[in-house]
Amino acid sequence: MGGDRGPSEVISGVVAASKELKNAFFILVGDEKEITGPALFGGLDVSRFSVVGTSDVVLMEDDPLTVIRHKPDSSMVKGLNMLASGEGDSIVSTGNTGALFTGATLIVRKIKGVLRPAIAGVLPLENPVLLLDSGANVTASADYLAQFAVMGSIYMQKVLGVQSPRVGLLNNGSEPHKGTELQTEAFRLISSLPGINFSGNVEADKLCSDVCDVVVTDGFTGNILLKSYEGMGRFAIKSIRDIYEKDLLTKTSALLIKKRFAGLKKRMDPGEYGGAPFLGLSKPVIKAHGASDANAVKNAIKQAVSYTLSGAVVSMAKEIRKFAPEQSVQKESGQPQNGGSVAK
Repeated sequence: MGGDRGPSEVISGVVAASKELKNAFFILVGDEKEITGPALFGGLDVSRFSVVGTSDVVLMEDDPLTVIRHKPDSSMVKGLNMLASGEGDSIVSTGNTGALFTGATLIVRKIKGVLRPAIAGVLPLENPVLLLDSGANVTASADYLAQFAVMGSIYMQKVLGVQSPRVGLLNNGSEPHKGTELQTEAFRLISSLPGINFSGNVEADKLCSDVCDVVVTDGFTGNILLKSYEGMGRFAIKSIRDIYEKDLLTKTSALLIKKRFAGLKKRMDPGEYGGAPFLGLSKPVIKAHGASDANAVKNAIKQAVSYTLSGAVVSMAKEIRKFAPEQSVQKESGQPQNGGSVAK
């Protein structure tokens, strides 16, 4: 119910996904009239899907904790409770990121031993880079970043099929001593982790040069980086289009590169990679962009299914069990620090 384009666009994505995922079972959670109305109007057949009705809606401006406490019959909270109770294997939402993250942490719960779950966004580069944290924890400790490295590495390997993924630590220089105390301590911890293919410190401008497959940082910095890359991508596509639409000659030449330009635009579209998984939770939760069209919703659903079938959650639980922060013991906290958001 939280997507910018309304329920009909989400339903279109579900219908498209169901045609490719023959063995998946779909449950649509939301206002039953809103779900069946636009679907019937658009000629979409939702009769083969299960519909769970709700009476409330989470708005983008809603405070995360207020949603959990005062909107129990919203599609988001009801869906998360269904996931937690075993009525589903994974959940996809286009709604309020802060509310979804807080609700998932409090209702679905963390993997035992995980200090903080993280939002793992994808930088749409020639070779996609998994960025975490992308906005959940505005502040972080070196122990958090070390766990992010472990979880991100497992996700990249199990879900995206990258063997021995390279993990980089976002910093303002490549030397081990660069950065604040957070970066220097995180560098020491990550470099000592067994099984992690650590690439060392990575500067933001080098991410386009295929230096790593996973990059870890705090949620404040990660969210700014993600939005900067997405914004620059849109600017680049618009600038190229403007050049080729300038006059008759450029418009004619544009026909020669039409397919290549379409390919570039698709490659730079975050929606092609699905959504942002919340790593560190006991079950797969996928946050799709608020402005997702049907194709992006379809890809987010396919991502959720891949995540579920990959066994990545089990692998993360096993690896996190081995994790022993060297610094003072930090008690697990059930309430996340919600900073910026990956999507509206």
